[in-house]
Amino acid sequence: MSLLEKLSDPAVWEAFYAYRTSLACPKADTEELRRFIAERAFLPVTELIRTGGRFPLPRRAVISKMHSRKKRVVYIYPPAENTVMKLLTWLLLRKYDDLFTDGLYSFRPGRSAKDAIRRLTRMKNAGSAWAYKVDIHNYFNSVPIGQFLPKLENVLADDPELFRFLRRLLEEPEVLENGQPVTDEKGIMAGTPVASFYANLYLRELDEAFAQDGIPYARYSDDIIVFADSREEVLRRAERIRNFLAEAGLTVNPDKEQLFAPEEGWNFLGFSYREGTVDIAAVTVAKLKAKMRRKTRALDRWRRRNGHEGEKAAKAFIRIFRSKLLENTGDNDLTWSAWFFSVINTTKSLEAIDAYALDCIRYLVTGKRTKARFNLRYETIKEMGWQNLVHAYYAYRAEALSGGTAGKKDAPADKEKENGLDRGRGARKQDPCR
Repeated sequence: MSLLEKLSDPAVWEAFYAYRTSLACPKADTEELRRFIAERAFLPVTELIRTGGRFPLPRRAVISKMHSRKKRVVYIYPPAENTVMKLLTWLLLRKYDDLFTDGLYSFRPGRSAKDAIRRLTRMKNAGSAWAYKVDIHNYFNSVPIGQFLPKLENVLADDPELFRFLRRLLEEPEVLENGQPVTDEKGIMAGTPVASFYANLYLRELDEAFAQDGIPYARYSDDIIVFADSREEVLRRAERIRNFLAEAGLTVNPDKEQLFAPEEGWNFLGFSYREGTVDIAAVTVAKLKAKMRRKTRALDRWRRRNGHEGEKAAKAFIRIFRSKLLENTGDNDLTWSAWFFSVINTTKSLEAIDAYALDCIRYLVTGKRTKARFNLRYETIKEMGWQNLVHAYYAYRAEALSGGTAGKKDAPADKEKENGLDRGRGARKQDPCR
């Protein structure tokens, strides 16, 4: 039975809905999914797929990357088609999960980036190894389709109907830009749901090569790190990665290529490790500070332009960053505190972020950068709504240790096992809202 046939099965949609509602997805999203299923809005899309009609073109969009002003290109299908593709991706990621090695952590049931950090920091030689980290430049949109399709066809040999459908989408030369069809080299199309499965699949041979040799290695989509006992050996492994990527038609991002000596520790996926200490990486802290700085300037201009009191601008700053850092934004794994608090074992970076945020708040209220800004006492800032990150971290850890909600990480996986749809290797943590 082709996975495509499951796309029109209401029971499969109900299982998908049960999975989504087992996560902390936004209420509006789950309500929309409920309506979509109740109205059988998936049927016109599945009929189009069944009859081989031309799938709607994806829209090309340029968006800002998280925490920065850098731009990236993504592709977006219309809402109904996108929802159907989400279900297809959910099925793909589970049916074919056993293809992948333990060193791959991206977009997998039962795995997350945090699991990668936990495993790597527990390596026997975690504090004495050399490390090489690399980021693939524009990975999703740079994958050569001619090289990717044979890999996809081999994996989907048991489902030729699905392969033919996906090949049509990948070989479609046009996308929509400003409402008009244009020809575009789009690779595996970042932003589309199924691109996550493609990204895992394309570099599977690289993952397998290091796994077969027993080499400490981890990959999260386009981020790779490998370890060795000496500088010479890690450089040889780095060259091995670069050669493989070059043969795959990919290039590395030189700005994100790093070699770490044992005494320096290493960074990966927004975390840093050094001599047993796991913290938020310095570059991640710097990006968050930059975001706070930009928002402070924008709020100050808004305050001056509209004649508002500084306290109003400060409260807006607090609402924005309290929501981002501490509140449930609709996705537990992407809520900032849940992402970092469960892994780090120091408050050093949190203290730096707290201090910087307080400076921003004091400036917005007082309009001063001098010592006079300290006339605004910390107790007053707390009354305005600011919550200290260090205190929140200790509260989170205490709740996790006592078995509170912060420590409840297995429920989604358990629900999938009950539904008989989880074919992954683990049940530690489900991909959020996927």
